[in-house]
Amino acid sequence: MKNLSITSLALSVAMGGTLYAEGELNLYSSRHYDTDERLYSDFEDMTGITINRIEGKGDELITRLKVEGKNSPADILLTVDTSRLERAKNEGVLQAIDSDVLEARVPSSLQDFDNQWFGFSQRARIIFYDKNDVANPPLDYLSLADPAYKGLVCHRSSSNVYSQTLLSSIIENHGEEKATEWAKGVVVNFARDPQGGDTDQIRGLVSGECEISISNTYYFARALRKDVKGLSSDEIANIGWVFPAQNAEGAHMNLSGGAVAAHAPNRENAIKFLEYLSSTSAQQYFSSGNDEYPAVPGVGLSASVAQLGLFRPDAVDLSAVAKNVPMVQQIFNKVGWN
Repeated sequence: MKNLSITSLALSVAMGGTLYAEGELNLYSSRHYDTDERLYSDFEDMTGITINRIEGKGDELITRLKVEGKNSPADILLTVDTSRLERAKNEGVLQAIDSDVLEARVPSSLQDFDNQWFGFSQRARIIFYDKNDVANPPLDYLSLADPAYKGLVCHRSSSNVYSQTLLSSIIENHGEEKATEWAKGVVVNFARDPQGGDTDQIRGLVSGECEISISNTYYFARALRKDVKGLSSDEIANIGWVFPAQNAEGAHMNLSGGAVAAHAPNRENAIKFLEYLSSTSAQQYFSSGNDEYPAVPGVGLSASVAQLGLFRPDAVDLSAVAKNVPMVQQIFNKVGWN
């Protein structure tokens, strides 16, 4: 974890006739991407607000906010996945805000019902397959449980938030009974015990451990843009992909989002930062810097992301999906998904 000292600053800088904002912003972030440095430096240059950053895993930062309580210096929580944002809300470490800018730019389906968190970038969770071995890949999530794919599927563990949110979305779109049947069928179709991260699921196709896997798009788009260990251009040449459920609900979208901390000492600066993340320049950088899909409609995609092709995303309200998370682990436990 990277810890930076949190100092008290009161700066007022004028440049080009524009009066900059005063002070600082204390950011708790679980986004571990070096490319985000550009986001932070641009905001500092534009506003004169100094960002003090503390990094850690999402769940650790939420726990830290809870323990710190009213004494927390945090102004902003940035983390990945809807389930973590909802957990932070349920733990009482976030606060609702009013922002005409965010309401105008961030689609309502990517916002919390109570305006306690907002999505700023997305990753489609899609199906990858070995083109040499799979002539008819599954075209939707439910088909991953088809007996035709027995022994072919790689997936992450049930404790992973991406797994949890995908099942949560299936509950929202198809109901609890159908979701339970799906999870049970996928377990039967496992090629190996759940293990590793998203990149490992794609590597499983290269190694031959499995023929079908699930991963977020930005891992694969990154491999299209540059060589990744075990996923060089030659190694991924035979990997195909499917954006699932294009004739039904659409491809499930994972969210990276932010929120104002419950006891933010620099609340106005925190709101300015979230509004900045919805700006066109910041949205473009989410795509060009980290191969993600912008949350704001109409923002252009980087070449690596565009190479994956056009698709229809699931427009389900992610705040509603988050409400299903509590029953997800019960289903996973019931069907033996470790």
